[in-house]
Amino acid sequence: MSHPDPLSYPMLPAERRAAAGLAAIFSTRLLGLFMVLPILAVYAHELPGSSPLLVGLAVGAYGLTQAVLQIPLGFLSDWIGRKPVIYAGLALFILGGIMAALATHIHWVILGRALQGSGAIAAAIIALAADLTREEVRTKGMAVIGISVALSFALALVLGPALSGWVGMRGLFWLTALLGLVGVLILATLVPAPKQSGIHREAEPAADQFKWVIRDPLLRWLDLSVFLLHLVMVSLFVALPLSLSQAGLEPSAHWQVYLPAVLLAIPAMVPFILLAERRGQTRRVLVGSVAALLVSMLGFYGLGHSPWLVGLMLAVMFTVFNLLEALLPALVSKAAAAGAKGTAMGVFSTAQFLGAFFGGVLGGLAHERFGADAVYLVGALVSLAWIGLAAIMPLPENLMRHVLVLADSTRADPAELQRRLLATPGVREAVVAPDEGVAYLKVDSRLIDWARLQAFTGAPCPEAQ
Repeated sequence: MSHPDPLSYPMLPAERRAAAGLAAIFSTRLLGLFMVLPILAVYAHELPGSSPLLVGLAVGAYGLTQAVLQIPLGFLSDWIGRKPVIYAGLALFILGGIMAALATHIHWVILGRALQGSGAIAAAIIALAADLTREEVRTKGMAVIGISVALSFALALVLGPALSGWVGMRGLFWLTALLGLVGVLILATLVPAPKQSGIHREAEPAADQFKWVIRDPLLRWLDLSVFLLHLVMVSLFVALPLSLSQAGLEPSAHWQVYLPAVLLAIPAMVPFILLAERRGQTRRVLVGSVAALLVSMLGFYGLGHSPWLVGLMLAVMFTVFNLLEALLPALVSKAAAAGAKGTAMGVFSTAQFLGAFFGGVLGGLAHERFGADAVYLVGALVSLAWIGLAAIMPLPENLMRHVLVLADSTRADPAELQRRLLATPGVREAVVAPDEGVAYLKVDSRLIDWARLQAFTGAPCPEAQ
């Protein structure tokens, strides 16, 4: 029997509203964080006390506080509730935007950006989404949020420069504060409070799993990969706005370069995702992507005098970025042990934001010591080292994750149930979570008997209904 397709379960109206509302909150916050990224380097140099290193710190400061606080705030939401943590995080985001808008010195911009990052509500939003959706449709809810993140980044790169021509850099920071306020209103009016909150191990970190996740060598490789990806990406924005301005393009017109690059990059990544996922060419796609990243960094270094050649390099860069932003989390999902995906993704996200912080710092340091073009060489050297990493890193086995909602009659003896699940042909890993009423599985889809597995739920497969 075929796999019981999650898409066969419709979302309830309340679940759709919750998913859309939480995706909108995620989007407004990320739009505010990233909207200033394409032009901050240009305007920050005009502030008193600025230096290339401090400008780089302003670009990447949000990453450090986001990395440090996102998991603790997720745990805090388990104790005091999801909504209070999200309200507090949005308040910090608004306060950081106001601080940066009123800044009369580069130090205040850095503090404002760091304060915006400290409103690290991603884990709490994911946990709330899990609270408000049934297990059978949770993947749909998470997909809505994931799509909103990707679209927010692309939209921010275009809107930031375009809006800066009307409202200036200070106006953009005021706009980020307004977006935070919109998030508060959405949370208050569209997103219901959960009837009860619980730990969802596939969606959020669990304290007892960190030791095993951090020790897993494959997950460490993947964490390092996303660290390097965001290091290169954020360091790029320390120098790229300056290069475009020096090439004769006003900051408010930079969107004319970003927009075609973004529009080209989104469809360009699709064939490579299919090649990796359906044709089993993951390693070739990984190595090829990092090689393309190296070429684009060298292109920025040698061809930065022409805005249109820069646009071509940007299209390559964004294609690689979008591709790896989709591929690396998918590899984490395959590599993480059954029931440990939430913890693995939490550590992965922490590495991602640390990469953003160090990208800003290293980009600023390279600019200060050797000139703006040296930032591209830093990205090229990182990419060159990463090619070697991608060529030798192990890849996870192609197993499918499956969450089994258990019948009440099967929960009495978790150890016995785990033994029976592992005895089912095709089940490679099984973790029973009686407090959640589910079992987390990793299965070989070529061998699994879905009908036999479905018997543990006390209900027939959707196809048999």
